[in-house]
Amino acid sequence: MLHLEIRPIPEAPGAGEVIIRLHASGINPHDTKARAGWTGGTPPEDFFIPHSDGAGVVTAVGAGVDLAIGARVWVFGAPHGAGTAADYLRIPAWRVLPLPDALDFAEGASLGVPLLTAWLAVLADGPVMDQVLLVQGGGGAVGEAAVALGVAFGARVVATARSADSAARAAARGALAVRAPDDPALSQFIADMTGGAGVPRVVEVDFGANQTRNLAMLADHGTLASYSATSDKFPTLDYYGFARKGARISFVQGMKLTPAHIVRARADLLPLLAQGQLRPTIAARFALDEAAAAHEMVERGAGGNVVLMLN
Repeated sequence: MLHLEIRPIPEAPGAGEVIIRLHASGINPHDTKARAGWTGGTPPEDFFIPHSDGAGVVTAVGAGVDLAIGARVWVFGAPHGAGTAADYLRIPAWRVLPLPDALDFAEGASLGVPLLTAWLAVLADGPVMDQVLLVQGGGGAVGEAAVALGVAFGARVVATARSADSAARAAARGALAVRAPDDPALSQFIADMTGGAGVPRVVEVDFGANQTRNLAMLADHGTLASYSATSDKFPTLDYYGFARKGARISFVQGMKLTPAHIVRARADLLPLLAQGQLRPTIAARFALDEAAAAHEMVERGAGGNVVLMLN
């Protein structure tokens, strides 16, 4: 059960760490699943501070950290059980990135998992310039970011969406076409776009639900980058279907980023953020004592990012 509790401010940062005075805490589906035990983890019995993403201001730095006190920042991957739904956070400095003036704290708190997951799925293993990129679930938080990144780096992006609102968000990010994922004409549309070769890359929100359709559209030696399997936690893999195409399946987890990933992601993402090209969609802002209602909204499907404001 979510409730407010008074806790000590984190101790002074160690080498390579910073203390952040948080102004906003982003809520991702991963967070609600972790709270509910869906992902298999067990929260500590005494207390558990949720959420991995946030934004705020640096208040203290440890040895070897080049961030300035007072700098506006966004953070990702807060320690399990010691997350961002709190006034203060101690975190390794490599998990802290500068927040451009173009974005407010709520938008900064919405970057972490969605944007970095999208970066891993779209760009982490090679360029997409002039390729056709299929983004399944293009109106969700990760999907929206994936569409925007694909467009920014020169891909011709096709997205799928189940609602008119989601389709509008994907189109606003630059998708050339938005179709329903179960549209029987989608496969032929992709074939026409690619001269029958199929798409070299699919970004997937629900592995099992779309596996058969993705196989039909994936090019030989193509990549299926999947970051969730919400409708079926244990989907059956069509091994030979993928093997016949020499396909690559990439299981994408934004929480598994390494410092080496972040060096590359910074170079790709920070200029676009400064230009306002990757501004996330905020569905709702809640006060900290409304955390339960905020989680419920995420679980229903928010149509954008849900944020706790920590002023």
